[in-house]
Amino acid sequence: QVQLVESGGGLVQAGGSLRLSCAASGGTFSRYHMGWFRQAPGKEREFVARITWRTSSTNYADSVKGRFTISRDNAKNTVYLQMNNLKPEDTAVYYCAADRSTISSGTYYSTGTYDYWGQGTQVTVPS
Repeated sequence: QVQLVESGGGLVQAGGSLRLSCAASGGTFSRYHMGWFRQAPGKEREFVARITWRTSSTNYADSVKGRFTISRDNAKNTVYLQMNNLKPEDTAVYYCAADRSTISSGTYYSTGTYDYWGQGTQVTVPS
């Protein structure tokens, strides 16, 4: 059973930065596509970023493009989300997720594509 544990969330002023981490255990991390999603109060969970396992190709939501960077360290079984120039609208619980499919899914932005989820970490950017 794959377990994902996020960390690094917190309270940061607008314009600040945070780096989220997601540590994986119990599976073959290096063979999983990894994604970050977020969910704000009263809203649906939405896609933030994805990194593939083979080539570390990345995809981003338009709302975070140019500000957020997803990366992975297969030796540490960890995926990261570097968040710069944070805005109040980035306030949400951030979740990492693992997709164990062997090919890169065209629906990487959909929650249904992912097989495993972490418990989430809160990011708050006051207005």
